[in-house]
Amino acid sequence: MHKKLVHTTRIAIRWGDMDAMGHVNNTVYFRYLEQARIEWLTAIGCAPDPTAEGPVIVNAHCSFNKQLKYPGEIEILTYVGPPGRSSFETIQEIRRVDSADIIYAHGGAKVVWVHFPSEKSTPLPERVRQLLSD
Repeated sequence: MHKKLVHTTRIAIRWGDMDAMGHVNNTVYFRYLEQARIEWLTAIGCAPDPTAEGPVIVNAHCSFNKQLKYPGEIEILTYVGPPGRSSFETIQEIRRVDSADIIYAHGGAKVVWVHFPSEKSTPLPERVRQLLSD
């Protein structure tokens, strides 16, 4: 799949992100991915608005390549795939800032544009489609 880099963010690994095994708990990776996705959506003026329309995810996935441990700072690169009628894929990579050549985890989510009051998908707005296209 062709992908386009749309956003980069940094997040500090917190002590409380670790589990009894001494590494970042697998559920926290999804929070990291979510935080990066929401920062990007907010930056482009697409934060969810329950009275109108906006993005929701219909699935999420993550593959864990290498353990993250405290202390440290991660960088999350967010890419998007080509837009469909009402949806697009996000693809994300998590790297430690101090070893940026290693992908510690990668994942993503399918984002569907929804009219919230009717709870139905709706075509992507043209301005969003343009942001996603090459």
